[in-house]
Amino acid sequence: MPEPVSTIRNLGPASDKSFARAGILSADELRDLGADAAYARLLAAGTQPHFIGYYALVMGLQGRPWNDCHGAEKAALRKKFDAIKSTANPAHSSTLARELDRLGVIPKHS
Repeated sequence: MPEPVSTIRNLGPASDKSFARAGILSADELRDLGADAAYARLLAAGTQPHFIGYYALVMGLQGRPWNDCHGAEKAALRKKFDAIKSTANPAHSSTLARELDRLGVIPKHS
């Protein structure tokens, strides 16, 4: 039987459900995809973007605690996160679209 996603450091039981909605059903599948592709799939499946969730995933796949990310490494991950977020949800790609989204004009992914 494959190991659940939640066997990866920093990921709990709720992660199993979120990743399953994105079609990622095991820890091995997640490792094979890597953090960026897996996070993009989460967003495409309707998970709301959250920077800490992204870098906790990155750290977990490296076997590191979620709060082990600092300085330049964290800044670089923030850039990657922003790129993934804007690609996965084009509504976040422009100032106007972000404001329309904030006002509730752009429908949320479900």
